Amino acid sequence: MEALKAKGIKPALAVIIVGDDPASKIYVKNKKLACEFCGIESLEYALPAETTQEELIALIEKLNNDHNVSGILCQLPLPKGLDEEAVINTIKYEKDVDAFHPVNVGKIMIGNFDFLPCTPAGVMELIKESGIDVTGKKCVVVGRSNIVGKPMSMLLLHKNGTVTVCHSKTQDLAAECREADILVAAVGVPELITGDMVKEGAVVIDVGMNRLPDKRLVGDVAFDEALEKASAITPVPGGVGPMTIAMLMKNTVKAAELNQTGK
Repeated sequence: MEALKAKGIKPALAVIIVGDDPASKIYVKNKKLACEFCGIESLEYALPAETTQEELIALIEKLNNDHNVSGILCQLPLPKGLDEEAVINTIKYEKDVDAFHPVNVGKIMIGNFDFLPCTPAGVMELIKESGIDVTGKKCVVVGRSNIVGKPMSMLLLHKNGTVTVCHSKTQDLAAECREADILVAAVGVPELITGDMVKEGAVVIDVGMNRLPDKRLVGDVAFDEALEKASAITPVPGGVGPMTIAMLMKNTVKAAELNQTGK
C-alpha cells in the first residue's frame, strides 16, 4: 500500500447493494471493515429494491468512467426483475474485482489472469499456506456454480490436481467424495457431506454457509464427523469466509495498479 501511495495511487472499492437482503448486508459490512483495516477507500451505494435495470446500469457506467474508482462489486443475488448477467457484463473488466466478467473468466481458463474469484482464490491461498501440494492429488469439487465450483476446479487444475466436479446429477456422490485427497464442498446444502463420505487423511474445505431453523450456522460438511477423518478441515464460520474478504482486498489493490486510480 505504501508503494502505491508513493506513486499517487489510491485504491478505492465501490460496492453496490440493491434491496434489503440480510446476508448481503452482513457481507457488505464486513467488506467495508476490511477496507478500513487495509487503508482502501470504501464507496457504498445502497439502492432500494425497486431500482430499475436502467438505473443500476447507469450507476455502473458512471463508476466505470470514474478515474478515482479502482474496483466495482455488485452484491449478488439481485432482487427479482434485475438481470444479473447484464450487470456483470456492464462492469468494466479491468475493475471487475469479483472476476465474474466473461473476459476475466476466459483469462482464468487459459491461466493468464489479473483477477481470481475471491472465494476460490481464498481456498487456494489456504491450501498453499497450509503447505499442501496439489500436484497429482485427486481433487473433488462438489458444486458447479460460476461463482465457486467451476473456477475452483480450474484453479486446482492449474496446480496440477486431477479434478472431478460433482453436482446434483452425479451418480453415487458418496463414492466420488471418498476418492478425494482434497475435497471442496460448495453446493449450499447443510451438512451434505457426512463423515462416511470423507477419505482418511483428506483435506476438507467447506465453502458452504447455511443457517438452520435453530439459527445455527453450518457448512456443507458435517464438521464433527469429517473432523475424525480429515488431516485438515476448515470451520464454518471463520474458515473460507475471511479468506474471501482478504482476496477481495488483494483484487482491489491489483485493480488500482491496473487502472492507476487516484492519480
